[in-house]
Amino acid sequence: MKIPKTVNRYCPYCNEKTRQKVKIVGAGGKRGTLTRGSIARARARGLGRGIGNKGKWGSKPAVSKFKRKSKTTKKTNIMYICEKCGKAKYRQGRRNKRAGKVMQE
Repeated sequence: MKIPKTVNRYCPYCNEKTRQKVKIVGAGGKRGTLTRGSIARARARGLGRGIGNKGKWGSKPAVSKFKRKSKTTKKTNIMYICEKCGKAKYRQGRRNKRAGKVMQE
């Protein structure tokens, strides 16, 4: 996704349109490996081992290429940092092509 370095947009703290820096924020922490119902925890308990049908922990059928991914774009979390007051405005998970119009310099 192409994002401009700076955008001219409204700042709720300054109460006017200001130049703001655009920053992509990470997705956050991943799910823990030892959460309840996780495969790693089940393996640690000894499930999926031994003779016979493994049930839930057995081999899974091959995934077809059409079922692998349904989305064409990823959601991005964007942080706008005002250059005037230094405060940040966070926009969660937007599925957008552009963050805003590029400022002419």
